[in-house]
Amino acid sequence: MKRYILFTVFIVGFIVVQAQQAEELNLCMGHYFTQPEAQTFIDQLKRQYTTKEEWLKRAEVIRQGILEGADLSPLPEKTPLKPRYSKERKYDGYTVRNVAIESLPGVFVTGSLYLPEKMDGKTAGILSPHGHFGDRMQSARVSSDIQNRCISFAKMGAVVFVYDMVGYGEMAAYGWEHNHSKALKQQIWNSIRALDFLLSLDNIDPERIAVTGASGGGTQTFMLTAIDKRVKVSAPVVQVSAHFFGGCVCESGMPVHKSDHHQTNNVEIAALTAPRPLLLVSDGGDWTLNTPKVEFPHIQYIYKLMGVKERVENVHFPDEGHGYQFSKRKAVYPFLAKYLNLNLNAVLDDKGEISEEGNVIEPYETLKIFTTSNPLPDYAVRTNDEVVW
Repeated sequence: MKRYILFTVFIVGFIVVQAQQAEELNLCMGHYFTQPEAQTFIDQLKRQYTTKEEWLKRAEVIRQGILEGADLSPLPEKTPLKPRYSKERKYDGYTVRNVAIESLPGVFVTGSLYLPEKMDGKTAGILSPHGHFGDRMQSARVSSDIQNRCISFAKMGAVVFVYDMVGYGEMAAYGWEHNHSKALKQQIWNSIRALDFLLSLDNIDPERIAVTGASGGGTQTFMLTAIDKRVKVSAPVVQVSAHFFGGCVCESGMPVHKSDHHQTNNVEIAALTAPRPLLLVSDGGDWTLNTPKVEFPHIQYIYKLMGVKERVENVHFPDEGHGYQFSKRKAVYPFLAKYLNLNLNAVLDDKGEISEEGNVIEPYETLKIFTTSNPLPDYAVRTNDEVVW
């Protein structure tokens, strides 16, 4: 009997090790390809689909590959979000409230909700995932770049929800780590639940929902859009690359790009947006430097197969670097205004130029939902490894 038990333990252990090794072999991280290799791979992909039907078949393989690679197939049960709110802060043209939702029981996702000053009838909704910029506590949704875009979208008439990534902002403050092997799984799930929250709000038009973020937030933008058709418009900024697969575990730390029966890249994943409107914002100072001649033409080819070539656009800044700077926000504002039916005039100055004048940038302490007077509940999940799926 002891020999049988030992043999069983050995077999189970061997299977686990083999599975882990297979997963590691399928990881496509960072600068996975050289730029010439990426071009060759793109050319090979293009030959696999020459009709709409062939692309749709390929798209389903990629979509399922994301879910299976992120260990989200089948998707977990959606439990009550139980949103908690701070008091409303009123400013010129918009209001802000701090929010926490439970993406899983006890897993509190912290964020900020920006609302238009006036809402008449159904309103557009925008999710705004942030990237990896600076200190994990003070960057996140505290960043002036993020606050400015959320405020401007709200002034234009949208309800905007920006939420902390796993191990950033308040989630970092109470124990979560970003550099965790399952960060990608948790982050995608948090994004899905953030979308659930946005759609649960009063007066939200489910046909006018967009997602936009930069860098790691750009990855969340196209990943969420790829797997969730409730997103109607997508604007990933400085992240869609044929040769770069994301340098963080929350982007490529699980085998979402490759399995034993398929291999893809972020270009094809972004193309899963089709036929919904898609804006690629790129620059000459990072891994999106080739977008006008490599990534954009391939995605445009797929949009052409879908019969909506005009719905994908690229705005390129050859002399700029990585980020969601004002120049890039100025490119995104009119695109989302066009497809979400927002009021662009609300952010134009007397000269007809886009302006962020009057936006109030709040400090971290003001943006916190959990404080001494409103503490984090005792049953909260405080670390990545405590999650019960």
